[in-house]
Formats: sequence, C-alpha cells, structure tokens
Amino acid sequence: MSTAGPLAGYRVIEFAGIGPGPFAGMLLADLGADVVLIERPAAQRSLGGGGALNRGKRSVCLDLKRPEAREAARALVLGADALIEGYRPGVMERLGLGPADFEAAHPRLVYGRITGWGQSGPLAQTAGHDINYAALSGALSIASRRGVAPSLPATLLGDLGGGALFLVIGLLSALLEARRSGRGQVVDAAIVDGLSCLSALLLSLRGQGLWQDAPAQNFFLHESPFYDCFECADGHYLSLGAIEPAFYRELLQRLELTDEDAARQYDTADWPRLRARVAQRLRERPREAWVARFEGSDACVAPVLSLAEAAAHPHARARGQHVDVAGQLQPRAAPRFSRSALREPQRPPEPGAQTREMLAEAGLSPAQIEALR
Repeated sequence: MSTAGPLAGYRVIEFAGIGPGPFAGMLLADLGADVVLIERPAAQRSLGGGGALNRGKRSVCLDLKRPEAREAARALVLGADALIEGYRPGVMERLGLGPADFEAAHPRLVYGRITGWGQSGPLAQTAGHDINYAALSGALSIASRRGVAPSLPATLLGDLGGGALFLVIGLLSALLEARRSGRGQVVDAAIVDGLSCLSALLLSLRGQGLWQDAPAQNFFLHESPFYDCFECADGHYLSLGAIEPAFYRELLQRLELTDEDAARQYDTADWPRLRARVAQRLRERPREAWVARFEGSDACVAPVLSLAEAAAHPHARARGQHVDVAGQLQPRAAPRFSRSALREPQRPPEPGAQTREMLAEAGLSPAQIEALR
C-alpha cells in the first residue's frame, strides 16, 4: 500500500472559515493533499472552524486587511492547484483575491466557493445557517412528524452533506478537467443546490406517485410500525427499518407478534393500532436486551447510540473508525482505498505554525516575512 494518499502532490489554499469550508479542507488533507490554511493572526477557532477539522493542514497567519499580507496570500495561491473560501459573495473580490485576479497569472487555478445560498440569486447576500438552507430546499419537510416541528441532526445534512461534500466533488472534478484543458474554473458550491440534488431520489419517487406528503401514508414520516425509532424500558431508543416484506416478517417474529398478518404491512389503516402494539412491546425490555434478541437477524434493527457509544461499538472498533488523539476522539478518514494510505488523524497545527516556512516557500524574503509578523 502506498504511504501517500491519492491526492498527494496537490496543494489547496483554504481561507479560514466555519463549518463546511474547514470540513472540505479536512477531507482533502485526509486524502493526501497539502492543505495550507490562511488564518487571522488572532485566530478564533469556534463554530466548526478548528479542532479535528484542521488536522493534516499547515497554518499561516495573515492579516488580510494589510496590503502586504494580501500580496503574501496571493503568492501562496499562485503556488497552489486549488483554493477554498466561504465568505459572502464579493468579499474576496474586495480583497483583490477573487477569481478574476488570478485568471492571467494562474489560469489553471480551481477556485472553490462554499456558501449557503450561492454566488447569485436574491438571497446571495443574506445571512443563514444549516437549518435555514434545509428549510428552504424542502429537505427539512421530509423530517416531519405529525404534530411536532421538523428537526434534523445538526450540520450533517446541510453544511456537510449539501455543502462540503458537493464542494469536494466539484473541486476534484475541476482538477481532473484542468489536467485535460489546462484551464481552471470557479466551483460555486451552494448548500441549497447540494440539498436540492440530494433530494433527487425523493423527487423521483414523488413523480412516480410513490412518495406521499401526508405522514399517515408515508412510512418514512414516523407513522408506520416498522420504520421509526421506539423507546425501550430504560429510556434508550431502538431504530427499526424493516421496509422489505422478508425483513418485516422477521421483525414480527423477533418481537413475538406472529399473530399479525405480515402481508398487510403496507395497509396504512392498520398502522396506528400496530404501531401502538410495537411501541408497547419495545417498552417491555431495555435497549441492550433487544439488541441481544435481534443479534444476527435481518430485521433491520439497530440501537440509537450516542457519539461516544458509537465509537465503542464492536463494529466501529473492528473497522477502526475512530482514534484517540491527545485525549480527543476523532474519526478516521473515509473512504478507504486498496492501494493508497490515508492520513492518520492528528492534532491540528497551532495557528500560524508554518507561516515562515510557507511564505519562504512562496518566494518572500526574510525581511518581507518579518514585516508581516
């Protein structure tokens, strides 16, 4: 197995931000890219802007309010293959570091931009967060439960799924295309666009009449007895996902509800009564007793674990999904490759730890570097 990741040899300049930008940079660094993070001198790593998300990166501190610092940032970008920035539209242009500022000097540059609303459109300059993007894209509505406000896991669907992952897809695609054409391009990764794209399967089902907006007719929307999370005797939860008839029959057997007709699984008129019966049965035993009962089955049942519990689960341990780094839990890189080794999780660099090294590599003189301190 190669000791270098599949992106070894590529350099990415990341302008420090929060949430999806740092996560995208982490993924690229995990895959072997040389990710150089440009931070403010008094870097405040909060709201998803630091910690494990900066692992594998090199940090340079520059005050971009100063002209000489902007020139130093420009020198770093000229030596890179790609750039990541997550500011509101127009900010990088005002700094003299927008895409047009590099067209002549660095035509192969792939310029990645991650925002909630995108670089254009009536909301482009409006503030927002993950929950807002999920709401406007329609994604939040598919987490509906009758009589209860919709809710989603924090940051996973919007910032990271619809944002960072699509930014990485865009960057990698543009880098491949640049090898053929010799020209870079701008990647406009809007979280609302990514969320809309993630809705493709559901929109397809809806177009075929297989997706109903009414929860009483849609097993995904927490009304069925076989696809939801149910409370156990100890207050912990068990997830059921027995969509297919064979898996549903096994679920009924393991719950000792064999007097129920498995063939009526999708008779929605039966759902309220059977759901109440399933809920009552699961409240009879603690979560781990049910886990033991469903061990090795195809009933599509799994315990709802906390982050700490998930890291300690035998399956996660067998796959080495997590590692302790200086007393903090970090996930290992994904996906896995047959030949290329991925970077092991490590402590993030201190802000500015590689400032002198990187600026010297970019061609700045010792006097210029000293003046930027």
